[in-house]
Amino acid sequence: MQYLVSVIDDKTNSGTPSEMAAINAFNDRIRAEGHWVFAGGLAAPDTATVIDSRGGDPVFTDGPFLETKEYLAGFWVIEAPDLDVALKLAAEGSKHCNRRVEVRPFL
Repeated sequence: MQYLVSVIDDKTNSGTPSEMAAINAFNDRIRAEGHWVFAGGLAAPDTATVIDSRGGDPVFTDGPFLETKEYLAGFWVIEAPDLDVALKLAAEGSKHCNRRVEVRPFL
């Protein structure tokens, strides 16, 4: 089963060199253990474009969908046999990136 582990932050590109080293080591480990699917950091919310094509022609709006103090700063997509393993991996990811994370299974 695959899970989305969302990294929650209130700043952009705020990882310190030691946090980035810890994240890289964690990424290397979950690759070696077969849990890695994909991961990435995201640019600041003000770089987002929201697109709404529900009414026919698309409407493009600059900026984030929601105004909030915290946002999705990055993510991992991991492979885990069950939620317990996914939560354990997410807890380790949270420790290594020094940020809160949210775990959600893919449908």
